[in-house]
Amino acid sequence: MKKIGFIDYYLDEWHANNYPDFIKKLSDGRYEVCYAYGKIDSPIGGMTNEEWSKKHNIPLLDSIEEVIEKSDLLIVLSPDNPEMHEELTDLPLKSGKLVYVDKTFAPDKETAIRIFKNAEEHNTPCFSSSALRFVTELKDVDKSKIFKIYSEGPGTYEMYSIHQIEPIVMLMDCPAKRVMGLGDPEHPSLIIEFEDGRFVQMHQGFETPFKISLTNEDDNIITDYPIKSDYFNLFLSALVEFFDTGIAPVNHQQTIEVIAIREAGLKALNQPFTWFDV
Repeated sequence: MKKIGFIDYYLDEWHANNYPDFIKKLSDGRYEVCYAYGKIDSPIGGMTNEEWSKKHNIPLLDSIEEVIEKSDLLIVLSPDNPEMHEELTDLPLKSGKLVYVDKTFAPDKETAIRIFKNAEEHNTPCFSSSALRFVTELKDVDKSKIFKIYSEGPGTYEMYSIHQIEPIVMLMDCPAKRVMGLGDPEHPSLIIEFEDGRFVQMHQGFETPFKISLTNEDDNIITDYPIKSDYFNLFLSALVEFFDTGIAPVNHQQTIEVIAIREAGLKALNQPFTWFDV
């Protein structure tokens, strides 16, 4: 059994509460969360880090250094506070141990570049991804036939846009050029233009289910996918495979691209009908 160390901003959040059991089950006990560190206690009235530790029977350590020293593998969480990732990943990405960084990877493109540069300079294998990258519906799509993508999904732009942008970047497999907002931060809708002249339209409604439609150059739908697969377990299976092989399932450049689009989209939604370069 290999020991996983959690490094988080605060530990009482959905991912830290659920990853330990899921990972242990999916890996048949080969990987287990054995140590944890939280920089602060929950700022939103949840459990303290000490209470979290007692509930999950996972020892709470006093420093990131101690988690790194005692663990075989590392997961940097803080899913709701990507602005903390550069600080929280600094020492883990210098360790040479396998590191997964929770979504959303970084608050902006420049931070994403710096984080990956740290990993690459210290030969530390790492990746970050939305779970939506791993859905079975998109597994065998012929990317060469895609001209436009229409994407829908739930939640707020700041917290959940990653889940639409990730599969968009994977499917288009081309650098994005610019982004235009058609709505506002409360009703997010974007057009994303790619360097090869193709387009994506992306819309969020708070309870809108995930759906992706792919069209050809004549705007005829080639596939129309409500996302029904168990994307969370599919992601965790990919994470376990990363721990097994040391091979990251997501190219660093694509993750940077995802963050760059998200950053441009935030600007575009605050100034609709204006193009913002990615």
